[in-house]
Amino acid sequence: MATAYPLNWELESLLPAPASPEFGDVLSRYKATLEAMGPQSESLPAVTGEATAAKTWAGFLKTYESAASLGGDLESLVGCYAAGDAGNALYRSLEARLAALQPLRTTIATNIEFTLGQASDESFRAFLKADPTLAANAFFFGDLRRLARLRLPKDQEQLAAELDVDGFAAWGRLYDRLSGELRVTVMEKGELVRKSPGQVLFDSPERSVRQNNFYAADKAWATIEETCGDCLNHLAGTRLTKYRRAGLTDHLDAPLHFNRMSRETLETMWRVVAERRGMLTKYFDAKANVLGLDKLAWYDQTAPLPAGGKPATKLPYDEACDLVLKTFHGFSPELGDFAQQALDEKWIEVENRPGKRQGGFCTGFPTAKQSRIFMTYTDSADSMSTLAHELGHAYHSHVLKDEPFFLREYPMNLAETASTFAEQVLGQERLDRASDDFERRAILDHMLSDSVAFCMNLHARFTFEDRFHRLRAEGEVSPEKFSELMLEAQKECYCNGLAEDDYNLRFWVSKLHFYITHVPFYNFPYTFGYLLSLGLYGLAKQGAKDFPRQYREFLRGTGRMTAEDAVRTAFGHDLTQPDFWQTSMDEIEHRVSKFVELA
Repeated sequence: MATAYPLNWELESLLPAPASPEFGDVLSRYKATLEAMGPQSESLPAVTGEATAAKTWAGFLKTYESAASLGGDLESLVGCYAAGDAGNALYRSLEARLAALQPLRTTIATNIEFTLGQASDESFRAFLKADPTLAANAFFFGDLRRLARLRLPKDQEQLAAELDVDGFAAWGRLYDRLSGELRVTVMEKGELVRKSPGQVLFDSPERSVRQNNFYAADKAWATIEETCGDCLNHLAGTRLTKYRRAGLTDHLDAPLHFNRMSRETLETMWRVVAERRGMLTKYFDAKANVLGLDKLAWYDQTAPLPAGGKPATKLPYDEACDLVLKTFHGFSPELGDFAQQALDEKWIEVENRPGKRQGGFCTGFPTAKQSRIFMTYTDSADSMSTLAHELGHAYHSHVLKDEPFFLREYPMNLAETASTFAEQVLGQERLDRASDDFERRAILDHMLSDSVAFCMNLHARFTFEDRFHRLRAEGEVSPEKFSELMLEAQKECYCNGLAEDDYNLRFWVSKLHFYITHVPFYNFPYTFGYLLSLGLYGLAKQGAKDFPRQYREFLRGTGRMTAEDAVRTAFGHDLTQPDFWQTSMDEIEHRVSKFVELA
């Protein structure tokens, strides 16, 4: 069916097509550049204010920016083609070829880090003053110096990186293989069917189906818990050994640095969450009442609510785009104009067709200063929210597009802020336009499910992982102890709000995030980003005409400041104090009250 807005993206203007000889030439040139930069990074002069040394560094930085920009273009392009044609062997092989260049990139980055880290503070200040290019990248260089302090001595760091391939990273790959091969046996239409864990859902309107699926999945995960326990023990053990040898005394030092935030901010955020999250049990009780239950079980959290006999309505793509544009324009003409540009210039792939990968993403093309968005639109309000979410990511990149290349990067805890904020703006518009209380209740249920995930589930994950690391410093932890730690964390962080015997004690086995090797503590950054976006949305609702400009300045600051400084500079709020986080929780409490009224 014809639509006013394009369903497919345009990639041809960005780089030659992957199957073309020209693409092969670009890839070969990129590899040759990296191979030449390795020795150059090894022989960079000491960091001083000496003019010749500064000139050498400025020239190298220009080459480094160019190479990193091209690498980003190549990875994004191949990723886009592969997502749109998941079975294409050429695209998969090109993804593997690009991944094989990671050691070269790591060598270059490590050499730069260590050379910067060896300089005294006085020499580093003189270095920045010696050349305007260096001065413009002061935050980038300073961040690398701080990162170097988390490293082992250079020869040990390089040895550890080589050993990690068959050690640390191998434990992560083992988990990927085990979980990927696992099958769950469930009953469907009178027959036993074997499914992958991702195919076993808990959103059926029939409680018996949700319950049977949950226990079937738990039974399957139990068969690999011993080996998964080994994986977790050795992943954490390796990290703790490296931290100890690097002189770090706190297992949160590294993840906090990676997210450019302080321990004080993290503790303040969690303290406010712990003080206020009990209000979400009112949402649990109200939802249980609507579903005819005494208490929600773990597997009831995503159960759909009765729609009052109203059939599900389809939301055509054109209508979704029109509503997103109207909503964005209402918040900020610049944001609305940007979304219009992304649609008109075919930056978005939404066609619902076979052969596409699952999920959605936004990826950047640094050279063209453009983004591309991948998703599959399914004529639903959830798909419209995904569109708004990914456009939020793209707008963040758009705001940063004219910054120096290495000041366009922002950490994980800030990565979801713009996207989640865009969802908040759209969600309020949907609430305002809802045709009846059933629709309003369903929208609020979706919003509050997110609040539970970020304020309860993710805090339980953090609590579990934090306590596990403390125990792991004394020795290995048994699967039984892992389950005990998980159950304690869930009951504590869910405020005992679920049915007593219906928590998910083997969540530590089934949750991939515990086994991701490149990022430790893959939990608190999500909560930070969610609550930050909610707090900013709360400020926006207060009606300050200057908010869109402040918001833009905040996004611009995410590439050149700590999280605390970006918020303080743009909005004047101190994230180490509870006030801002209270604003975020106030928004959740308002939604709980509305849901209870409608239940």
